[in-house]
Amino acid sequence: MSHIVKLANAHIRQQDQSVVLNNISLNIGEGEFAYLIGKTGSGKSSLLKTLYGALPLTEGVGEVAGFDLRGINRQNIHLLRRKLGIVFQDFNLLTDRTVEDNLLFVLRATGWEDAAKMEKKVAQVLEEVSLSGKRQVMPFQLSGGEQQRIVIARALLNNPVLLLADEPTGNLDPETSDDVLTLMRNLAKQHNTAVLCATHDYRILQNFPARIVRVINGKLIDDEGSAIR
Repeated sequence: MSHIVKLANAHIRQQDQSVVLNNISLNIGEGEFAYLIGKTGSGKSSLLKTLYGALPLTEGVGEVAGFDLRGINRQNIHLLRRKLGIVFQDFNLLTDRTVEDNLLFVLRATGWEDAAKMEKKVAQVLEEVSLSGKRQVMPFQLSGGEQQRIVIARALLNNPVLLLADEPTGNLDPETSDDVLTLMRNLAKQHNTAVLCATHDYRILQNFPARIVRVINGKLIDDEGSAIR
């Protein structure tokens, strides 16, 4: 199994440069589903931001989807992100345009130009999240679960090798959370996409068991209780 994420002896820093995770190592394989859990403020989001290039990695070794996190030019971060899908807790949908236009905006921003291909891709990802009939709907007209499905569709637009999800069920009720987790796991399996899902919802860990990586006291601990080095 090839690794999509490779960190070794890495220090993860917040935007103020304070270290939140010390000397950590982490490998995530192609098609693997893993949870990232830990208390609020433990460094989960900072780790995800480092993986998608929002925070620079200045110490240790880091590679995501074949990109060297330390060597990458900041002007080329968009090339890394074309390989990734990112799902946020608060959706981050553009409220002044339709579902379809939200998706087209992302395609244009990531270099797509052929209108017919863009149209076909939008139709494909909406079908995958079972929302084909919502193309011309505004985001505020959707339920929370439907909005998160659109966010997942948006994350799939560029056929990502890695899906990073930051508390994707944080604003959803339990039943809707289960629907979203089922969707994410099925899509990940279907596309052989690796997933790292940060969550504090321990209920979904029981309902949808998978590898667990814990953030404790600035370290990463795997689900068998040993530090990941």
